[in-house]
Amino acid sequence: GDYFDPEHTQFRALRVLNEDRVQPGKGFGTHGHRDMEILTWVLSGTLEHRDSLGTHGVIRPGEAQVMSAGTGIRHSEFNGSAEEPVHFLQIWILPERQGLTPRYDQAAFLEADLRNRLRLIASPDGAGGSVRLFQDVRVFAARLDAGREDTAAIPPGQAGFLQVATGSVTLAGRTMNAGDSACIEGEPSIGVVAGSPAEILFFDLV
Repeated sequence: GDYFDPEHTQFRALRVLNEDRVQPGKGFGTHGHRDMEILTWVLSGTLEHRDSLGTHGVIRPGEAQVMSAGTGIRHSEFNGSAEEPVHFLQIWILPERQGLTPRYDQAAFLEADLRNRLRLIASPDGAGGSVRLFQDVRVFAARLDAGREDTAAIPPGQAGFLQVATGSVTLAGRTMNAGDSACIEGEPSIGVVAGSPAEILFFDLV
């Protein structure tokens, strides 16, 4: 909506991370974007997508969708369920250049691949079946059991960003709960320990 915080408008190539909950039968009407990589990750429920490219798809938990807005695209998101809310994260990443051709991509990931380890879900080269981003950014997701630990390296010159989607984790001795995030610079790696069953996203950012 009208939320604005001048101290938190962007971190590296990460422009926006929105956490949305949409009630049954509701959604976002058709609207336009330009020159942005838009990545969607559903936490619960299902999200129906339509766009001006003619794409019509449904995004479920464990599926990543990316839309390159490029020279201009119009799209809508809708909760088609009559009973179940949908809870999702929509992430805006600045593209490597303006004027790209608009496109759409979607990929599904097995529960076993997400369980207790960071799984690559978006990358600049589509490695490992991840969706492709037109930017030197890699996004990982993990579903951690309580007490489980995972680590992630941060290449020289890059920065890290951790988003706790559900549950709680400990990072550098500090507890982070669902909805909390951390910007990480000047560290070669991070390690997180789940205090309760948790779903996290980790970004390797240019």
